[in-house]
Amino acid sequence: MIYLADSANARDVRELIDLFPIEGVTTNPTIMTREKRDCGELLMEMRKTIGKDMMLHAQTMQTCAEDMVREALALNEMVGGNFYIKIPATAQGLKAIRMLKKQGMKVTATAIFSTQQALLCARAGADFVAPYVNKLSDICVDAIGVVGEIAREFENFGIETQILSASFRNVDQVNQVALMGSHAITLPVPFYEKLIAHPMTDLALAGFEADWRAVYGDKKPEDMILKA
Repeated sequence: MIYLADSANARDVRELIDLFPIEGVTTNPTIMTREKRDCGELLMEMRKTIGKDMMLHAQTMQTCAEDMVREALALNEMVGGNFYIKIPATAQGLKAIRMLKKQGMKVTATAIFSTQQALLCARAGADFVAPYVNKLSDICVDAIGVVGEIAREFENFGIETQILSASFRNVDQVNQVALMGSHAITLPVPFYEKLIAHPMTDLALAGFEADWRAVYGDKKPEDMILKA
């Protein structure tokens, strides 16, 4: 599964990718506003931070297809590298996706709340579709089931579009979408510590430390490496 950071803060992302196997960054208008800076500056800083090969997903704010395309091309020109434009799953969005794919753009269809939205966006040519897991759960929809349906339909029809699941409340949701076949997930930077941390790991390490000290004291393995 591909792991991405859902953030517009380059400093946070820099620290994250130093530790975790992150393959890209997603942003959205809400995330951008939290930084209270020009969105162009934020995207350029993020591209500089992650390099040209990592995925960077940014969303259009336009509502009609022609305007979406114009803005997408401008963003791609500015940001460069491995760039994906996020297009909303609307009728105008479907038109924009087709237009953009004809021009060689990479597209992520966003704000997916149903299997049919995902199928339509995939047929239009989207490279990724982004179902909102927790937001679906908030409206009493089986979000994990929706992700599973999308994955099965893509497999049934030989669709190569990948599922990029977003909007999570807990680690179990992440595990469940992975089991259902989500190809990628995007998470806020602080969420990643929840994925790697486990109290039993801490307990095991504490046990190793205690056993070692009981015999070797403060010596480390490197202190006892035999010298040739």
